[in-house]
Amino acid sequence: MTLLVTGAAGFIGANTVRALLDAGHTVVGLDNYNDYYDPQIKRDRVAALCPDADIRALDLTDRDGLAALFDEVQPTGVIHLAAQAGVRYSLENPYAYVDSNLTGFVNILELCRHRGVAHLVYASSSSVYGDSATPPFSEDQRIDKPRSLYAATKAANELMAYTYAQLYGLHATGLRFFTVYGPWGRPDMAPLLFSRAVLAGRPIDVFNDGRMQRDFTHVSDIVAGILGALAHPSSEDVPHRVFNLGNHTPIELEHFIGVIEAAAGRPAQKVYKPMQPGDMVRTMADTRRAHDAFGYEPVTPIERGLPPVVAWCRDYFGDRA
Repeated sequence: MTLLVTGAAGFIGANTVRALLDAGHTVVGLDNYNDYYDPQIKRDRVAALCPDADIRALDLTDRDGLAALFDEVQPTGVIHLAAQAGVRYSLENPYAYVDSNLTGFVNILELCRHRGVAHLVYASSSSVYGDSATPPFSEDQRIDKPRSLYAATKAANELMAYTYAQLYGLHATGLRFFTVYGPWGRPDMAPLLFSRAVLAGRPIDVFNDGRMQRDFTHVSDIVAGILGALAHPSSEDVPHRVFNLGNHTPIELEHFIGVIEAAAGRPAQKVYKPMQPGDMVRTMADTRRAHDAFGYEPVTPIERGLPPVVAWCRDYFGDRA
């Protein structure tokens, strides 16, 4: 297949590009290399994971540039991973989320529709469950009470993709990712924040007094789910489906920190703080639907997946940890 991957310099994107190239696909990526976090990490990530990849610098809001790229590449499939990420950042910078996650997504939908793309696989998020669902989260639960604008944009993406499937027959599959981690991960998320702080002897903020659980999912399991979903488009009359991709194992934050402490060889300096606006106390994925549809089965517990993250932080950041 000829595939276009958006957000190709991102954490999940670069790992996905690597897996697609290894599977023999023709891949072109795009990324705007924005400064939500240090763009040098994105460049280094691409150099380490997929140096042979064709990744273009392009923004989702550049309609003409996107159209020209679709015309050049003529993709049969699109894996749309580009988005403005971050729950807390959406409280401070709402327009960035509207531009990327709503306007940008419409641009992708329109080009998939008009250029005859056979299958669009796009990133949703576990954050869509908000206050309207109870763990374990299943795809049949309501998602109409988001806790952040970021979550609202992801829920809107699912409605938008369904509409294009219903109106135009676009085959589209949404994937709700649950707290993805691994080497080369996002520096604004707990696995890297905590690993770097513990290595450097800095205190870490532990919200809700540590009484939080997350369904931490290794990036290799997420990528396996993306490739599985890509190979199994919906055959329903309205060809749109949504799947959870998680580890279906919620981990207490205190245990998570303990694994980092063991890998770092030093204790964490924990500063307990109240719940942050927009956060969720507990996440847990019910992944039976993905298992039944394309054999999704996560295999990486944090005890095996997290120590390499600490080692990577030590190697990559060094004295800057």
